[in-house]
Amino acid sequence: MAMFRITHKTSYRYRCPVLPGPHRLQLRPRESRGLRIVSAEIKVTPPVPLSWAHDVFGNAIATVGFSELTDTLVVESDVTVDHGFEAWPLFDIAASALSFPFSYSGEEVLDLGALLTPRYPDPDGRLQTWTRGFVLGSRTDTLSLLQDINTAISAWISYESRDAEGTQPPLVTLDRGQGSCRDIALLLIEAVRGLGFGARIVSGYLANRTGGMTGSAGAGSTHAWAEIYLPGAGWITFDPTNRTMGDYSLIPVAVARDISQTVPVSGSFVGAPGDFLDLTVDVRVSEVQPESF
Repeated sequence: MAMFRITHKTSYRYRCPVLPGPHRLQLRPRESRGLRIVSAEIKVTPPVPLSWAHDVFGNAIATVGFSELTDTLVVESDVTVDHGFEAWPLFDIAASALSFPFSYSGEEVLDLGALLTPRYPDPDGRLQTWTRGFVLGSRTDTLSLLQDINTAISAWISYESRDAEGTQPPLVTLDRGQGSCRDIALLLIEAVRGLGFGARIVSGYLANRTGGMTGSAGAGSTHAWAEIYLPGAGWITFDPTNRTMGDYSLIPVAVARDISQTVPVSGSFVGAPGDFLDLTVDVRVSEVQPESF
């Protein structure tokens, strides 16, 4: 068990006072058997009340609205978590899914829905052909197959820090041989969806318990990875940027069908396009001692 403090500050500056529109804040980590929130606070400047809800994926969402003009808008999140994920997790995969190919049950197919369907065009089947190359024979060990694809993507694609919004299409990432963590995670998700697996994107932070982890700007930054659903075991974490499996060095915040649904802070403002000056984000993740709480 380890304890981590995460501070995440998002600051907007405007050339003149503007009226911020409603903002959506996705900053609260997802509690689970391996993760417990010790304390959590979100501070917004100018001060406004927060309205909490859960989205369709079960992510905790805070919404804020504004009624006054301002030339700065700051959102600060300060969270401390108990992090108890196992370094070498074991997965109790159902006997029916131990070997690939396998079939999800009718109810699983219905519930997984869009998480089974690739979202990006692959007209010539290049990504599917690349992925199929990891299927060894008519029956392949399912977990080994997923581990092989996860490791191969890490070896094939070099990590690059990319501040531009959005993600590269998977074929672009495959052709360039470079991508950000979100590009690399998306490539894995599209690859396994093409094989019939249910997969979803996860965003959060690097706890970096093992050292040497790679992320948006190194450890202590926002990060993106994937979860793949296997009957019996449920959602299994794969981080192709770091060729790891499991949540031992990760702090999940949001899961979704697409990375665009996991933006930590999003919103708008009423004003001229030139009124916007800049946006800065500062994320810090540090291990703390339990006796300090």
